[in-house]
Amino acid sequence: MNRRQFLVAGAAVALAGCSGTDGSRDDAERTLHLTLTDESTPLRSAHVVDLAETRSDRDEQAFQTTLDGDDYTTQHRRPFGANPDPVYTRYEGTYYRLDAIVVDEVTVTHPVVRLSTVGDADSAETPDAVDADRLSEFDQNVVHVGHVAARARGNEGGVPWGLVQRGGYVYRRSEDVARSNLLGEGAPDHVTYRDTVYAIERTDEEFHEAIYRATVDPVAETPERMEAILRAKFVDARVDRSALSTDARSLLREARGDGYGEPHPYSAAYREVLRALHARALLDGNIESDAYTDDPRRGIVQYGGTYYTYRLRFQNVE
Repeated sequence: MNRRQFLVAGAAVALAGCSGTDGSRDDAERTLHLTLTDESTPLRSAHVVDLAETRSDRDEQAFQTTLDGDDYTTQHRRPFGANPDPVYTRYEGTYYRLDAIVVDEVTVTHPVVRLSTVGDADSAETPDAVDADRLSEFDQNVVHVGHVAARARGNEGGVPWGLVQRGGYVYRRSEDVARSNLLGEGAPDHVTYRDTVYAIERTDEEFHEAIYRATVDPVAETPERMEAILRAKFVDARVDRSALSTDARSLLREARGDGYGEPHPYSAAYREVLRALHARALLDGNIESDAYTDDPRRGIVQYGGTYYTYRLRFQNVE
């Protein structure tokens, strides 16, 4: 009998008389699984960015303009990235919190291109079509987005909505409208992509877009203060290694590898770990009915001076 089996067996014997579990229930076959994966340590290495290396070349302009006391606004595109969490940067020894707020809304019209499947490219019944490979790199991307959206219609699995919008490609920038050969007079009605002929549908549609204003606030003068701010914002649990039992520490080591799981009722060591992660809902409630969910519980834990992302989820026992 290995350590896990020993712990679980001991818990089952101790709690069998008070668990109130019907052996015919499927609940007894489910395991609460814990995994730990390395998180950036220190947190500054992940959350404090160099604006010269961010995805948008306009981040530096947004920062400097706002720092100088002027308003920097954007339409639809959120300054400093789409992630709702704030971004932090260091400039001349000071750490700044970079964010954005919505200050207005505008109604605009954008062209939308959608593709619909006509048939195989080698079929005599399909109409003449321009080959996507003969289009510009920009228009090839438009066709690819339309292809992904068309392929997903009626099928399970979804589409990458960061690219696909309103079931196709939305031209949000006037310069993109001007350079695209898929719009305007003389634009093709059909395109061939990946051995399939697609019909090209064009519409002008109304959009309501947010106006964002960039915000820049000084938050720290030292790396230690910045790290404290990030801990307060992102860390869900802090576990002192010396405060855990030997079995609980061993369990966490296993969770860092292939993961660790037990069925209910849990061993004393697993209950100790769950309490340390503030996952008391999995202990104190009606575990057989209330806490069983397929949605994983995620968070960041500081353990032994290192940060980890933890995930708790229920799995069926093999």
